[in-house]
Amino acid sequence: MVEHRLTDRMLDLIRQEILALRSGTIAVDISFAGRVVDFFRTYVDLCHHGKEEDILFKALAGKKMTSPHRRIMDELIEEHRTARTIITGLKEAKDLHAGVTDRRSEIMAIYEKIVELYPPHIEKEDKHFFFPTLEYLSAEEQDRMLAEMLDFDARLFHQRYTALIEQLEAGRI
Repeated sequence: MVEHRLTDRMLDLIRQEILALRSGTIAVDISFAGRVVDFFRTYVDLCHHGKEEDILFKALAGKKMTSPHRRIMDELIEEHRTARTIITGLKEAKDLHAGVTDRRSEIMAIYEKIVELYPPHIEKEDKHFFFPTLEYLSAEEQDRMLAEMLDFDARLFHQRYTALIEQLEAGRI
């Protein structure tokens, strides 16, 4: 859930970018778009979704879950797939725009998809899935899973993406 708070901050930055683009006073910031792609591919998908799919969901897959919890887990997995498709679309639009093909409206639309998808997704995980599904796991399983997640994180770059968001928020990039 801590990772969701950093994602919320990126969503705020994307909303600010949408407003600026809508006003027509700025050009598409290819550098910002690239950072959004990087953040969502690495921090959100590899790190966050990776732990969910490779550790939590795998642990829960063998459990006798209620149908509402199983349905939510399936929805979350599908939303992860949707997010990957959206971010791939942003990368492609960004690359074409950088090649002097005007993709301003397409990039804005993709940003809007991102900020529409993630808040309800995050709320679903935070309020309706994570804590209730812990009941399916013993204390030992939870401890083992936490250790796996810590090992998983050790291989990734939390500090890099925290610094990126802080720089973007401060307008230094």
